[in-house]
Amino acid sequence: MFALNYHHLLYFWTVAREGGISRAAEKLRLSQPAVSAQIKALEASLGERLFQRQGRTIVLTEVGRVVERYATEIFTTANEMLETLKGRPTGGALRLAVGVANAVPKLVVYRLLRPAIEGAAAVQITCSEGDPEQLLAQLATHSLDVVISDTPAAPRVRVKVFNHLLGESGTTFFAGPALARRLRPRFPRSLDGAPILLPTSNTSVRRALEQWFEDEGVHPRVAGEFEDPALLMTFGEGSRALFAAPTAIEREVLRSHRVVAVGRTGAVRERYYAISVERRLTHAAVAAITSAARTEVFADRRG
Repeated sequence: MFALNYHHLLYFWTVAREGGISRAAEKLRLSQPAVSAQIKALEASLGERLFQRQGRTIVLTEVGRVVERYATEIFTTANEMLETLKGRPTGGALRLAVGVANAVPKLVVYRLLRPAIEGAAAVQITCSEGDPEQLLAQLATHSLDVVISDTPAAPRVRVKVFNHLLGESGTTFFAGPALARRLRPRFPRSLDGAPILLPTSNTSVRRALEQWFEDEGVHPRVAGEFEDPALLMTFGEGSRALFAAPTAIEREVLRSHRVVAVGRTGAVRERYYAISVERRLTHAAVAAITSAARTEVFADRRG
């Protein structure tokens, strides 16, 4: 019976995904001759050429493309198995490494992660914040169990990941009591010319807010732009400007900051995703987060 050498197959798969032997060797931390030797050994065992020269690069042959598809399925399934086993309790606290896209409000993160912390099983959470693409790279190497983001992973991402929609929320506008009293009666018309603090222009919520302002025919005066939503809310509490936050965390914002709700809109929607390398979420803590998100966090019909 023919025995497939999975080390050889892994090296082939890495070369195919990285687009060349040099980049694959760097990723595998091996020398280029060593990787080339493994590819040749796999070709010899299969009796087929898997790569061919095309100018100064190598490309997959027709057989190579078939083998690459099967290798993708094999290693994706293996990764899912490892994720499942890693998520099982072994007597100590269940470990959960979460990456959070820097555009996601901290109060949203807290509400999403709280069910995992307060569950019956002991959970040790490690939370990292950063750029979504950097977090997805850590997800691919299994440094993270899940990434929470306000946007799904784009199709162009080289890592094979799955987007799990946690829920969506409308938007509430907040301001200090004096400004809120002035803006409330004619909301949203009252926003025309009003000072406002906004997320930076590279965020999806900023684009959604600007489209809504345009649709409503109002033009608030931008008094500040912030990359960090928590810093934006802190400034909103201490300044004479209004700001927006997801309606799903309206109660938390009112409790945490000395502000008043000015008005709400369901037209500006913020969506949140759990991104993982699994088609089906098997980590117990991640499953608790997604379940609570859909039944509790984003269940308020006002949002």
